[in-house]
Amino acid sequence: MGSLLSACGINVKEKKVEEERHLRANDREFNLLFKYANNAIKTSKYNVFTFLPLNLFEQFQRLANAYFVFLLILQLIPQISSLSWFTTVVPLLLVLSITLAKDLSDDITRHKNDKHVNNRKVEVLIDGELKSEKWMNVQVGDIVKLENNEFVTADLLLLSSSEPLNLIYIETAELDGLVSKHVNVNINLFICEVRCEPPNNRLDKFTGTLTVRGETFALDNERILLRGCTLRNTEWCFGLVVFGGPDTKLIQNSGKSIFKRTSIDRLMNVLVIFIFGFLAFLCTILSIGNAIWEYQEGNSFITFLPRADGANASLSAFLTFWSYVIILNTVVPISLYVSVEILRLGNSYFIDWDCKMYHVKSNTPAQARTTTLNEELGQIKYIFSDKTGTLTQNIMTFNRHGFMFARCNATCKKTKTEKVDFSWNSLADPKFCFHDHKLVEAVKLGSPEVQAFFRLLALCHTVMPEEKTEGELFYQAQSPDEGALVTAARNFGFVFRSRTPETISLVEMGMPTTYELLAVLDFNNVRKRMSVIVRSPEGKLTLYCKGADTIIYERLHPSSSKLMEEYAGEGLRTLALAYKNLDEDEFEKWKERHHEASTTLEDREAKLDTIYEEIEKDLLLLGASAVEDKLQDGVPQTIEQLAKADIKIWVLTGDKQETAENIGYSCNMLREEMKEIFIVAANTAEEVREDRLLGKKSQVVEDEKVDGEYGLVINGHSLVREIAFALQKDMHLELLRTACMCQTVICCRVTPLQKAQVVELVKKHKKAVTLAIGDGANDVSMVKTAHIGVGISGQEGMQAVLSSDFSFAQFRYLQRLLLVHGRWSYLRMCKFLRYFFYKNFTFTFVHFWYGFFCGFSAQTVYDEWFITLYNLVYAALPVIGLSLFDQDVNDRWSFQYPQLYAPGQLNQYFSKMAFARILLHSCYSSLVLFFIPWAAMCDTVRDDGKDIADYQSFALLAQTCLLIAVSVQMGLDTYYWTAVNQFFLWGSLSVYFAVTFTMYSNGMYLIFTSSFPFTGTARNSLNQPNVWLTIFLTTILCILPVVAKRFLFIQLKPTINDKAKAVPPPPPRKFPRRRISTRRSGYAFSHAHGYGDLVTSGRFLRIPVKSRPALFHHTDTPVADSTPQTYRTIFEEAQSP
Repeated sequence: MGSLLSACGINVKEKKVEEERHLRANDREFNLLFKYANNAIKTSKYNVFTFLPLNLFEQFQRLANAYFVFLLILQLIPQISSLSWFTTVVPLLLVLSITLAKDLSDDITRHKNDKHVNNRKVEVLIDGELKSEKWMNVQVGDIVKLENNEFVTADLLLLSSSEPLNLIYIETAELDGLVSKHVNVNINLFICEVRCEPPNNRLDKFTGTLTVRGETFALDNERILLRGCTLRNTEWCFGLVVFGGPDTKLIQNSGKSIFKRTSIDRLMNVLVIFIFGFLAFLCTILSIGNAIWEYQEGNSFITFLPRADGANASLSAFLTFWSYVIILNTVVPISLYVSVEILRLGNSYFIDWDCKMYHVKSNTPAQARTTTLNEELGQIKYIFSDKTGTLTQNIMTFNRHGFMFARCNATCKKTKTEKVDFSWNSLADPKFCFHDHKLVEAVKLGSPEVQAFFRLLALCHTVMPEEKTEGELFYQAQSPDEGALVTAARNFGFVFRSRTPETISLVEMGMPTTYELLAVLDFNNVRKRMSVIVRSPEGKLTLYCKGADTIIYERLHPSSSKLMEEYAGEGLRTLALAYKNLDEDEFEKWKERHHEASTTLEDREAKLDTIYEEIEKDLLLLGASAVEDKLQDGVPQTIEQLAKADIKIWVLTGDKQETAENIGYSCNMLREEMKEIFIVAANTAEEVREDRLLGKKSQVVEDEKVDGEYGLVINGHSLVREIAFALQKDMHLELLRTACMCQTVICCRVTPLQKAQVVELVKKHKKAVTLAIGDGANDVSMVKTAHIGVGISGQEGMQAVLSSDFSFAQFRYLQRLLLVHGRWSYLRMCKFLRYFFYKNFTFTFVHFWYGFFCGFSAQTVYDEWFITLYNLVYAALPVIGLSLFDQDVNDRWSFQYPQLYAPGQLNQYFSKMAFARILLHSCYSSLVLFFIPWAAMCDTVRDDGKDIADYQSFALLAQTCLLIAVSVQMGLDTYYWTAVNQFFLWGSLSVYFAVTFTMYSNGMYLIFTSSFPFTGTARNSLNQPNVWLTIFLTTILCILPVVAKRFLFIQLKPTINDKAKAVPPPPPRKFPRRRISTRRSGYAFSHAHGYGDLVTSGRFLRIPVKSRPALFHHTDTPVADSTPQTYRTIFEEAQSP
């Protein structure tokens, strides 16, 4: 476009893509040359002048709205218009006004929020003085001063703070859901120049250089304070504005989310297109009929209805076609989308208000974060779940450990043995529970192997200590695993007391000891390990390393044998511990290479990983530890309920295979009664093919029907070969075919990317609705990829919640979300659509049949005001009441019969076939509603002998029969009557008769003669017994086939709902005791980068204690106790005294 305008002589300035940002501190004149964005933000869409045109433009992009504008234009043409303009304008204006009001309210809220944020005050250094400025006036390059508990104004480079070593503490909950973080930089000079990357949305990365007095320093993400954070526990700090307003990383991450549409939405779009075609088909038939009638009978009426010049049968048929497009417009559902949004909003509130999904301990209610996906919760076929923090509590307890040299195990598993008394250790954690007295004795006797083991646990970590009072230590850890291990070392006499960037202070068996911290080789998701290099008080250099056992074993010295291959299979997370004594000369050379890699600007992380590999080799195994991550309450019961609903559950976890298997048994996903459990743990594509035993069977098993239940466990290496390395269709389709025939699939050692790939594989090749549930940052890609994303607010922050569609605090609430709210929402939406299309098609077909009796003249069968108010008043509220409150069974029965969920998975309640049945039903009803009143009125006289077979009386009778018939039909479809349903139904009928008698009164005729021509019709017709008999007969004939069909189907082919209501609930199932497996357990790190850089740079983790008032008061209910919800069966109640 720019080149075209330039060719026309119009100068167009194309916006240059920013490749590098260059700024000077406190030099506005220089920085304004680059025209960087200021700090004002704008999230609103409209202003006073653009709201109406832009909003109407957006609304008319909807096909239905544009169609009704087209109808309005047609109605302005006298030759084809047979309806008054208000029959189209009133419904259209109402729909547009509702949407306008909603969008206006939303945008006003956005304007208020923008104004509130932009008008916040901050102190800016201008001409050597601190002056108060609004946020919107802050420019790139300004130096701002922040004080405690203030929001960070923009993306800042920290220059100085009130804390020692220039530390600051910030809360980053608005960015990543974490509670606290800390940043440090040793720069006190305000005269500097910065070159850095252009604006982007990478929260975890920043690359730049800082030049001060000719000396250049490397900048990374740890020197940046991001907008959206809050300064905590720091009196003041100064920062240099690097990115402002729309260029900040927070705003850059506020881009458009993935727009998810439900399967019903997609089906409705197809049906709307079909309806347009069907409308054209009906109009074509009627226009052809008009041409035939004009050709055969038209000449008979020329005497008193002369034709215009040039008019003939063909022209009359053409004009009639467009006239019937206007008359039959009710088949196009103009109010459908608005009504659907109202229903979804109401059902979303029901989820938000559900006290049975409220977690008292964490004060966390369930939340529907989107209002467009409710009914899809009733159609879930595959659930993809994270393990740690989702199925488990992510609260670690030190459980087992083994020593390489002592060759022994110790367990803290609760037995009849008395608890160990740690009173000899004044710094012990009183909450720590342990039962093995032999280990304590070994520590007290000074066993070098045991003491070296706990010394490693006390030194090799990134835990931050906080000692508010003497002897009361609080540990803040990157992951619960580290906290549990450091606490264990603390209780056994190796107390981690404090740290600085250069030292770690311990209390070893009561003796204060300080180690010099020389390097931290930090953890990341690729390394799966971390190391520290320390110098003891005696001057001995030692590298301590801990990590996943498979990773550590690959780096052991050949002379070091591996620790025991197995732990008792109880789903523990294991960690291998190793060490290496270093030579001073070797370490100095390595330190130089490490410094060079750490200060480079290009590929810094890759170079550091290479340097780490050089020194982390030839390790000596010291021992292994295991921590227990307990299951959340109600997880096994929830999984069994979902399995009964024919929902297949896949667990995607970073844990090793053995741990994942054992958790699978613990939570009832893998069961002893399964016919076979297949393990795919290969490292090459050929081995993967050989391992897929069930895949070979799938060649002869059709339609995914298998004899018995199967389980599948596949590791990340095999997934790489299946999905990423070997992308042949036969490979991943065979994997999918194999996995989909299994009731349970567990994918272990998978990365966040592989989680999303697995979900995408099922979405792409299976016509099924998927749900992903997780709690951490490593689950975000999976949650966004699935049709429905559910976030759990757990120990790993709120990252998954912020990206989710629905959220709550415990996995067990998932069964209520799906089996109750999801099924009800799906049922209500399907009932709404069936009834909506039924009443509209029935209304329209009566016009169609009437065309054969009025010479295809495009005469309407109803009063114009009835046509206008039918969908807006008379038939609107009853169907909304039905769609908001209806329940086929209550929530208790939904839990007792999870099989009731199956119809949603099979799209039984609303589909193309169901739509075809609605068409046939509407066709039959319209035949009854037209021909019964027509036959009753033909040649009929009143009680006084006067003729009542006039057009107005027939129209009144037809429309009254229609409204009563569709109302009775809706009553038959209502399973759960409430006061609201009753009020809407009877109120709508009352309004109809009130409006009818008013509009057909003499007074309205005298005031609006041309608009109300049906004077006295209601009074003269509805007082005749034969009219009411006709209404009764018509209603009976309309509902008789429906009642007969339901009776026969209940007797001959009952649905699952009919069976559930007829059969008493079964007694509760007793779970068989799980076998004790001897599989080796596994340990998996968090999928987040470690805190090593923070430790070495002198930054400490401090989490402020925050309290939040309870949303609901504590009660003596299972909900208040956060216990799993159980329901007594009818059988149990009958047995109770």
